[in-house]
Amino acid sequence: MPIWNEKFETMPHEELEQEQLERLQQTLGRVNRRVSHYHELFNKIGFDPLEVTSLEDLRKIPFTTKETLRIAYPYDMFAVPLREVVRMQSTSGTTGQPIIVGYTHNDIDHWSELTARVLTAAGVTKDDIIQISFPYGLFTGGLGFHYGAELIGASVIPSSDTDIENQVAIMRDYRTTVLCCAPTFAAMLLEIFDEKSVTPAELSLSRALFGAESWNESFRIEIEEKLQLSVTDNYGLTEVMGPGVSYECEEKKSLHISEDHFIPEIIDPDSGEILPEGEKGELVLTTITKEGYPLIRYRTGDITSLIAEPCVCGRGFIRMSRVLGRVDDMIILNGQNMFPTQFEQILTYVVGKIPSYQLLVDRKGNIDQLEIQIEVPQDIFNDEVKTLNRIERDIVRDVKEKLDFVPKVTLVEPRSIVRKMKQSRVIDLRKPD
Repeated sequence: MPIWNEKFETMPHEELEQEQLERLQQTLGRVNRRVSHYHELFNKIGFDPLEVTSLEDLRKIPFTTKETLRIAYPYDMFAVPLREVVRMQSTSGTTGQPIIVGYTHNDIDHWSELTARVLTAAGVTKDDIIQISFPYGLFTGGLGFHYGAELIGASVIPSSDTDIENQVAIMRDYRTTVLCCAPTFAAMLLEIFDEKSVTPAELSLSRALFGAESWNESFRIEIEEKLQLSVTDNYGLTEVMGPGVSYECEEKKSLHISEDHFIPEIIDPDSGEILPEGEKGELVLTTITKEGYPLIRYRTGDITSLIAEPCVCGRGFIRMSRVLGRVDDMIILNGQNMFPTQFEQILTYVVGKIPSYQLLVDRKGNIDQLEIQIEVPQDIFNDEVKTLNRIERDIVRDVKEKLDFVPKVTLVEPRSIVRKMKQSRVIDLRKPD
């Protein structure tokens, strides 16, 4: 099984922890000298970076939050002068003030190295033709994979957010072998293939790498069967780097975190308490090689868990489970915590394919109400009423059995629900107390 950087990816964990400590010490010294937020924070809590002798000392530092970064907009979290920043990218700003991130030359080199690991772990080689269908603007997905693909020597097609029908034509004509995209894009691709009667035999695709959104195993199975290719997951976020933080190998059992660049923790999102291995909670990351925009104990908002057991692929990094959802996407219904991905698994099982859906949450009196709007294929939508009623009953039954909640289910026509990358599945109509 190919590994891009055997020195670090297979390093014994004891050696890796020593490497992490040295890099952490350098990073803490840098932010103390150059980032006013951390300098003031360290003074306030009486923390001296020179006294750090263990990775455990990291826990003495309070978390960095997205609100911290918004207050520092645009450049107050930068740890280098602007003349040393060779690139700026940003978050989408869909949940508020966008976050501007700066990269030095070394940061770009590290980023390229990290995405080369992602691609290599998925089985990509220099002989592949990679079509990158992530946007190439301020969003990090496009350029992040682009430089990693060029580093391993593959041919790159920067199709970006080109119209999806043109993307299909590019796949066919350019003989694309690897597709990098969001799960939403892949779902739309299946619809186009059905409409245009495109078959896998007409294409050269052998692999796909998904990122930017959470998705489930049922979706992987559907895509792999219908497109006759192998799908792997990877994880990243703009504030910390972009794609390249963690990645699946061809075992597809969890995502390897590049611990030589990031120190992960899992916390209870409510109390901030550090949780033990295996328990689900919010992922916290500390960058230990970033020069332009280093972050200490950054709360990502993503729900996952850590797995220390070594992978049979030979990599020694700690692993994370696939992201279940975001803290701010969690739905609390009459005191119960639920995530959109849990509903998605049920809907996929009942309908037989990954659906487009949205969850409308409201409250009547003191009781929370949930309406699930789900698109069904045209042939089913045009079928007898009893078929639609059966689907509705099956969804209600399965949601009640698995999540102990009785929803209202509304079946709608194909293409009636808006699709866009990183789209929230939840529309909360409840008025705050």
